Amino acid sequence: MSKEEPKELRRGWTTGACATAATKAAYQALLTGDFPDPVEITLPKGGTASFALTRHTLSGKSASAAIVKDAGDDPDVTHGALVSATVNLLPPGSGVIFRAGEGVGTVTRPGLPIPPGEPAINPVPRQMMRTAIDEVSQLNGGAGDVEITVSIEGGAELALKTMNPRLGILGGLSVLGTTGIVRPFSCAAWIASIHRGIDVARAVGLSHVVGATGASSEDAVKARYDLDETAFLDMGDFAGGLLKYLRSHPVDRLTLAGGFAKFTKLAQGALDLHSARSSVDFEFLQDLLRQENASADLIEQAASANTAKEVLDASLAAGIDLSGPLARRTKGAVRQILRDAPVDVEVLITDRQGKVLGETGFDR
Repeated sequence: MSKEEPKELRRGWTTGACATAATKAAYQALLTGDFPDPVEITLPKGGTASFALTRHTLSGKSASAAIVKDAGDDPDVTHGALVSATVNLLPPGSGVIFRAGEGVGTVTRPGLPIPPGEPAINPVPRQMMRTAIDEVSQLNGGAGDVEITVSIEGGAELALKTMNPRLGILGGLSVLGTTGIVRPFSCAAWIASIHRGIDVARAVGLSHVVGATGASSEDAVKARYDLDETAFLDMGDFAGGLLKYLRSHPVDRLTLAGGFAKFTKLAQGALDLHSARSSVDFEFLQDLLRQENASADLIEQAASANTAKEVLDASLAAGIDLSGPLARRTKGAVRQILRDAPVDVEVLITDRQGKVLGETGFDR
């Protein structure tokens, strides 16, 4: 029997694309009395996409339409969410005005593409909605002066699973998307959120930011420093995405916190610390043991270890703590990645309970 070919992952649609489709359907209903279903929109990079309406209402100078977001095979927190747009006609010359409805956040800090006080509807989705309004106006004789209120059902709760609260986006989700298309399991969105986090931290004048690989390492930093929530950048496995951006967008101080295994990979020079994309080099750990004058038996044992934690535990049993030496090696690798960026770096090696095992301090 032939081996089954891996299934191609299915792409989906961004929140911005769904909001645009709902906007277009609502505005067309205002001008013609009928909702197009399905409704077709133009994508930013060319091509079109069609969306089925889940519900719609028309009353006087106001119309609403809603679409269930399909993110394809991407693990998007908004997959299956109901995205709606309410369009109200405005007096001539008003232009297009955007409002945050239920479940859509409001920007409260500088450093994002949208200024404070505005609904968290990013520039490309805004342009997509303006384009949709123009298309409908040209076909049906409308003036294009409208107020668009975008809502996401359950968005306030879903936003707690994102970086929005840390970025100063309060009350709900952001309406995102640069192409209208969600490509499954893309790392780009996470890295982009790290970059926006740095932008916000710089814009509000923070001099100390934190990149942690997970919740326990982040908790270790919180126990040590009283920092604004915006300082925590949710680095995860994307150390390279954080460090490369800091080369040209530096802050005064950077604390990196993570577990022994992940920071072993960072010390080796890996930029992506995910287990599927980088691995521990046990020869590197053997070299650390030699540096600490470990016995030949312990060094040989490390060569056949299954995990970095196994090497750490064996070394601790022999009275040797590799956490400090690893922190120093990690800092050296980080300084190479940062090049000449004026960033003082501190490295904390933590365990799963958030206890600091080894550290370097900020001195260069």
